[in-house]
Amino acid sequence: MTALSATPHSRRRERWWRSRTARRFMQHKLALVGAVIIVALALACIFGPWLLPHDSLQIDIRARFSPPFSGDHYLGTDPLGRDLAARLLEAGRISLLVGLFAMLLSTFVGALVGVVAGYRGGWIGSVLMRLVDAFLAFPSIFLVLALAAVLKPSPAVITVIIALTSWMEVSRIVEAEVRSLREREFVLAGKMLGLSGSHMMFREVLPNAMGPIIVAATLTVARAILTEAYVSFLGYGIQPPLPSWGNMLNGAQQYLETAPWLAIVPGIAITLAVTGFNFIGDGLRDALDVRSEGG
Repeated sequence: MTALSATPHSRRRERWWRSRTARRFMQHKLALVGAVIIVALALACIFGPWLLPHDSLQIDIRARFSPPFSGDHYLGTDPLGRDLAARLLEAGRISLLVGLFAMLLSTFVGALVGVVAGYRGGWIGSVLMRLVDAFLAFPSIFLVLALAAVLKPSPAVITVIIALTSWMEVSRIVEAEVRSLREREFVLAGKMLGLSGSHMMFREVLPNAMGPIIVAATLTVARAILTEAYVSFLGYGIQPPLPSWGNMLNGAQQYLETAPWLAIVPGIAITLAVTGFNFIGDGLRDALDVRSEGG
């Protein structure tokens, strides 16, 4: 709700829109499946390590390469005899947090560039969008690998690198949405009232563009998790002994024939996380699409 539209009628309309959006999302079966997957993964990663009988750093040479469901090692052990379930959940904390904070940072940068470019237009908009095009011209994964190779890898550094190479898509979405909003009646009314450009951009226009931003942010989490896994798998990301799903896959390469569960377990976790966020993004996109039928 914006300052220019805070009337009883607009408040009723906003409540109706929110209930309609929530209802449409709840009717999207894949979105609900995705939400259940992400909630289950998040709860398992937060509370699971405290509930398991073994610590992620506890080494037991006698139990090395234990297969899944052997004794109290529910997902087996790695080459050092460390419990794979404990390491998987500890790694999930890092991978999910990297994805979440990379999404927040990239969405902030992308939304900022997009709203300024879309609202200002003219040479300012042209320069900003040409900057976006210039970043998009570089394959993002090679840019991530180059930065990761130069900088000392850590969860914080990897998060910033992923965010700074994934904000461009958000920016293009926001710019197109703001460009369509800047000729609406509430924007013209704000200009007639003498409201400043920054007030109009961030207090009036940006809140009305939140639908596409939320969808883009949800899908960005999935891409960030996948990018972190890819970079860590190649050895340029988060480094052992700190676990992540990507470096767990990296450490499992030489044991694919003798201990395949070392790669299967983190691979399934990555697949579930990426699929879950993509399902949620699809559901949000359909729920927020005012042109779709049946609302």
